[in-house]
Amino acid sequence: MPARNRRLPRHLSWPLTPTDIRDALGEQEAEAAELSFADQLVEDGTLLYVWWIPPRVSNYGNGFHPSLWYSVQITVCPLPATERAAARHTLRQHALPELRAWIDTARQAPESWTLTEHWRSWRLTGGGAAVVHSDDWKPYPDLP
Repeated sequence: MPARNRRLPRHLSWPLTPTDIRDALGEQEAEAAELSFADQLVEDGTLLYVWWIPPRVSNYGNGFHPSLWYSVQITVCPLPATERAAARHTLRQHALPELRAWIDTARQAPESWTLTEHWRSWRLTGGGAAVVHSDDWKPYPDLP
């Protein structure tokens, strides 16, 4: 991301770019997904998460616009800038293919699944050499 568009302090960096996401998902799916970039570190080390947005109707203006129903929102979280290169490589190799598979599965899921909110998040593990994921905000699994 160009320096003029940065919303992060110099010591933080996003590990993925919009181009990385677009390349992993394909042009059509990337256009359908809402992409955002968080501006603060996540306490548990999450670097990427996706949210399935179910249909929600509210009488009080708190529901989502129908154009967002049955869609996904992808958020990239920052990390220390010195860790960016290694994290980017690992996320591109492991997390982005899993993200693509998760979205494909969500689009073909039974109605009972699509009518509820779902999340999947990824963080690095093993010194940054691998990723681990968590579903629906459950704790990340403990790894040796």
